[in-house]
Amino acid sequence: MIRITGELSIYRAAELKPLLLDAIEDGGSTPVEVDLSEVSECDIAGLQLLMLAKIAAAQAARELRLLAHSPAVIEVFELLDMAAFFGDALPGHADAGAGAGAGARARARATTAGVAS
Repeated sequence: MIRITGELSIYRAAELKPLLLDAIEDGGSTPVEVDLSEVSECDIAGLQLLMLAKIAAAQAARELRLLAHSPAVIEVFELLDMAAFFGDALPGHADAGAGAGAGARARARATTAGVAS
C-alpha cells in the first residue's frame, strides 16, 4: 500500500509520480492501493497525477484503488465530479462510482431549459 501524506500538489508531483508508476509497473497482479487519508492539500496537479496512475494501471491490467479519501481530496473530487472517473465511492456518497453527480446536473440543466428527461 502506498500512503501519501501532506500535499498532493504541484510541489510534490515530480516526487510522487515515480512512486505511483513504479508500484503499478512492478509486474504484480494484485490491486495497487493508495491511502489518501493524510493528504492535507490536493490541487489540479495532484488530481492529474492520480488520473495518470489510473490510466497507467488500466494499461498494465492492474486495478488502482484509492482509499480513505481525506477532506482535501474529497473537495477536489466533488468540485470536478471525478468520483466516477476513478470508480470510487466517496464517504457519504454511496453512488459516487456510478457517476450520479453528472446525471443529476444534466437533468437539472434539462429541466431548467424546460425539457424533462
